[in-house]
Amino acid sequence: MAKPSDQRHEALAGLLGLGTHSARKSHYPELLARLEELETERNRYKWLFEHAVHGIFQASLYEGLRAANPALARMLGYSDPHEVLWTLTDLANHLFVGGEAELRVIRDQLREHGGLFGYETRLRRKDGSHIDVLMNLLLKPDEDGLVEGFVADITERIQAQQRLQTLNDELEQRVAERTRELEALNQQLREARDAAEAANLSKDKYLAAASHDLLQPLNAARLLVSTLRERPLPEAERTLVERTHLALEGAEELLTDLLEISKLDQSAIKADIDTVSVDELLVPLASEFQSVAQSAGLQLRVRIPKQLAVRTDMRLLTRILRNFLSNACRYTERGGVLLAARRRGTRLRLEVWDTGMGIPADQLQAIFLEFSRLDSGRAAERKGVGLGLAIVDRIAGILDCPVQVRSQLGRGSVFSIEVPLAQTVLPGPRAEAVLRPVTGDPLPGRRLLVIDNEESILHSMAALLGQWGCEVVTAVDAATAVRELDGRVPEVILVDYHLDHGETGCTALKELRKHFGQVPAVMITADRSDECRRALQSIGVPLLNKPVKPGKLRAVLSQLLNGV
Repeated sequence: MAKPSDQRHEALAGLLGLGTHSARKSHYPELLARLEELETERNRYKWLFEHAVHGIFQASLYEGLRAANPALARMLGYSDPHEVLWTLTDLANHLFVGGEAELRVIRDQLREHGGLFGYETRLRRKDGSHIDVLMNLLLKPDEDGLVEGFVADITERIQAQQRLQTLNDELEQRVAERTRELEALNQQLREARDAAEAANLSKDKYLAAASHDLLQPLNAARLLVSTLRERPLPEAERTLVERTHLALEGAEELLTDLLEISKLDQSAIKADIDTVSVDELLVPLASEFQSVAQSAGLQLRVRIPKQLAVRTDMRLLTRILRNFLSNACRYTERGGVLLAARRRGTRLRLEVWDTGMGIPADQLQAIFLEFSRLDSGRAAERKGVGLGLAIVDRIAGILDCPVQVRSQLGRGSVFSIEVPLAQTVLPGPRAEAVLRPVTGDPLPGRRLLVIDNEESILHSMAALLGQWGCEVVTAVDAATAVRELDGRVPEVILVDYHLDHGETGCTALKELRKHFGQVPAVMITADRSDECRRALQSIGVPLLNKPVKPGKLRAVLSQLLNGV
């Protein structure tokens, strides 16, 4: 009978495969196969450990490094991995640049979180130099205090980042220096621009002031010469007067053109677009140039469509048409001039025809350039600088309206401008009715008040108006005018805009109308600024620029007196 102890031995032997021969024979091959697999796996991990590119180590939180692979040794400058198996004290003193404090932080992180990943630090090499590394540390949960670590050398990456940062810093420094240079240059440019603008403003102010002062005596001279032109004189004296008239007219045009071209070049003129009756636009021009054409031995004809209106700046468009008419009368020896308006769809073409000598085809575009002029016909006797059509071209650009010219040598020219028609049709007087000669001259016997702060202009205006048969009262301001009239009511007031002691024609007219009621008035000024124009628009009176053209003055006075 078997003993109990024998039974236990048999059971243990059976469990270990050491029982019967048949049992051992059954278990040995499986055990051997398993051992071979484990050995193969161990060799594979050993090979990886020894040949890994990155450093691998195993350490204890209580003892220090237990194992290190050759890559870690080479990384730290050692030839044998056993040389880096330091204790905890050696780790703090020889490996971590941060010393004991850094090692303490690593231990605390591992105990708290079980691992430390992506930890960048600096390690000390055998030769005393430093390398930057990235460490991943894992605390093994089944073995107390056992840590497995993986170390990658990131020194080159850190150095590349540092070089890039240095380049960025240098670039930022160069950008900052260049920015400072550009700011300094911009400041110089701003100072130069401000100086240029100040110089232009000073030039414009000087030109305006000088032109105003020159236009005053020129206005007086023009009025006196116009008075003489209307008087019966011997042929020799008449020739002298006529030449004086042409010289003064040329000087006036030169000053006017210089002022206007300067304002246009400075973009100081802006279009004030409004709805304008075609009758209101063209009838005054026809009245003004009837006498001009007549004195040149020409016939002026007018064709205006019924009750049309356009969208434009009346002042600027009038300036263009006046230039067309003036040139037509100047360059036409015989025949006539036609002022016509022709509807073209949604636009109105305003045309000035003449029967002059015509313009060569190769000069049709050049005539719109500055200082371009044709020396033919009567124009050759009147020297100018050729700014008229250059001004027309600039004003047409402001109005955004095309100007065209057609011409045939020996037959004449046609200058035209197209403006947009207004939606609304404004009722207005027919041109034929306005231009039809009235019975008798409305000027003789009419009482006119002239106010100007220049004595020479007062004398010249009194001589011209007196020759037209008017009763003329002159004064230098509103208070003097009231005393001179002594209760008599003027039928028309002609007042200069700029008077002495800060008084303007607007304030003078307002004071006079308190005494005499809403007497018709005409404002006369050498000031061609937009501020002056806006001030005069607010009181709604006709404006005449100095030097005053006698024909235009007579036409305006006739219209005002015919309405009285």
